[in-house]
Amino acid sequence: MSQSELSNLIWSVADLLRGDYRQSEYGRVILCFTVLRRLDCVLAPSKAAVLKERDEKAALGLNADPFMRKASGASFYNSSTLDLGRIIGDQDNIDTNLQAYVGAFSPEVRDIFERFNFAEVVDRLVKNKLLYMVTEQFSGFDLHPHRVTNTQMGLVFEELIRKFAEASNDTAGEHFTPREVIRLMVNLLFVEDDEILSKDGVVRTIYDPTAGTGGMLSVAEEYLMEHNTGAALTMYGQELNDMSYAICKADMLIKGQDVRNIVAGNTLSDDGHPDAKFDYMLSNPPFGVEWKKVQKEVQQEHKLKGFNGRFGPGLPRVSDGSLLFLMHLLSKMRPAKDGGSRFGIVLNGSPLFTGGAGSGESEIRRHVLESDLVEAIIGLPIDLFYNTGIATYVWILSNRKPEHRKGKVQLIDASSLWQKMRKSLGSKRREISPEGIDIVTRLFGDCIEAQMATLFDAEGKEVGREVVEAGQPGPKAPEDGKVKLRPLSLLLPNKTFGFRQITVERPLRNEAGEIVLGQRGKAKGKPQPDSALRDTEIVPLTEDVDAYFQREVIPHAPDAWIDETKTKTGYEIPFNRHFYVFEPPRELEEIDAELSEVTKTIQRMLVELAG
Repeated sequence: MSQSELSNLIWSVADLLRGDYRQSEYGRVILCFTVLRRLDCVLAPSKAAVLKERDEKAALGLNADPFMRKASGASFYNSSTLDLGRIIGDQDNIDTNLQAYVGAFSPEVRDIFERFNFAEVVDRLVKNKLLYMVTEQFSGFDLHPHRVTNTQMGLVFEELIRKFAEASNDTAGEHFTPREVIRLMVNLLFVEDDEILSKDGVVRTIYDPTAGTGGMLSVAEEYLMEHNTGAALTMYGQELNDMSYAICKADMLIKGQDVRNIVAGNTLSDDGHPDAKFDYMLSNPPFGVEWKKVQKEVQQEHKLKGFNGRFGPGLPRVSDGSLLFLMHLLSKMRPAKDGGSRFGIVLNGSPLFTGGAGSGESEIRRHVLESDLVEAIIGLPIDLFYNTGIATYVWILSNRKPEHRKGKVQLIDASSLWQKMRKSLGSKRREISPEGIDIVTRLFGDCIEAQMATLFDAEGKEVGREVVEAGQPGPKAPEDGKVKLRPLSLLLPNKTFGFRQITVERPLRNEAGEIVLGQRGKAKGKPQPDSALRDTEIVPLTEDVDAYFQREVIPHAPDAWIDETKTKTGYEIPFNRHFYVFEPPRELEEIDAELSEVTKTIQRMLVELAG
């Protein structure tokens, strides 16, 4: 059974709830019982061994916890003689037994069900006389690890959350990221680290400050196990949403991870790993979400700690907190002398260019570019995410850039590397093709420039595509057809994205047209500026300001000057501008001929109708 079929089967429990529950309430019941059944199945093989340890150690007056934990074969246990099969065998006491069973789990599991508000879920099911039927149906689902792998179970959870989000008109994208996007990001994280991909016994840490259901952490571990079973990845995360946190924690428990590394709470106002540094990091923070609720704490940290805290470079506008998460990740980077870090973060287009010179956003961009931390920015196809169709970008940052990357940023336009989904899921109508993931990974790993060649036949129909690396010849055009080339990967100096905003002043004149001079202080004897004629100019960092001024301003305003005290340095990344290819419009004769042909066709059709 595929994970899609399994998730549909589990979601069929909603048929029992219909009428007594609103659609938006189905998910809370179904998700917590799915977690319960999964844990029930995981512990089933070791149940007898755990109970034996419980009884023996109790008879000796010892704390049985570590012994039961070891006997379970997992990092958790349940000390009750009950399981879901036995619970449904005593219909009259099902609510009492169910609560007792959940209460017999080890503390880290009890926390999961507290996050689900499991006691309230059970009470309401009892009230609606549905508890037995729901429990019975879940007890029939075979979620044993030998039938449903951890990877499949993670996908089932994601599918259930998506269904829950659809039913409640919620935003599924806040809970998880499409798997193919995560795979691309994980590829980019590891592609240059030969040691973790090849040596036995290597241990690395990975962190996600917006962990959701743990999908990014899980895919990273899967990738590593595929390439090097002798390596280990220790996972850390933090999640604000209780339901997502509970699922993530359950998933980490089953994988044998230390769930103390998964923390609940708001990452921005209450950092759950305040002193930790990590080898790798991944994050997909919510797009365009304001940070007003944590504004006081963030501003206080920025003001009091500066660069000794997380938000030293500056603060973005309150309407979008994406760049706060980027700075948070910067603060978690392991020092370069200790091996350094690399992280990937998904952002919308706003952090690329929002905010003029001197603004918080510009200062943050200035910090990461002048510190040479940005390795690459990849433009993704639209309609990839479940809750939005907007353009998104993956930023890859590192403080251990290899020599050939230093001083440069690689831009990769992957917006055309998609395939249509057989069935849309919310706003998600496309997915990055496996070929597209391979192309981006190779271009990034080899750190090369490239173009995309699109081949058209004689009728103008696209018949193929080919990646043309820098220095290689392009493909031949089909007979009577043509080839169009557009940039796919660019390597640009960091300074490309910087500019100076200069203030151009012109003199104030009196009614007689004479220049007004200052009378006091430093302004004495100097021309006074006319605020009505004041203007600003943007000068790239790669260009000399005086040369620009003499060429662009003086010929039009010979009396102008630059007010040096108002000059500001800014940074923006106009991603699409670098990939724009001008296509000249068609010749007028060609358009006239086409219109003439259309007119003749219409006239002929009118004659036929009249006849």
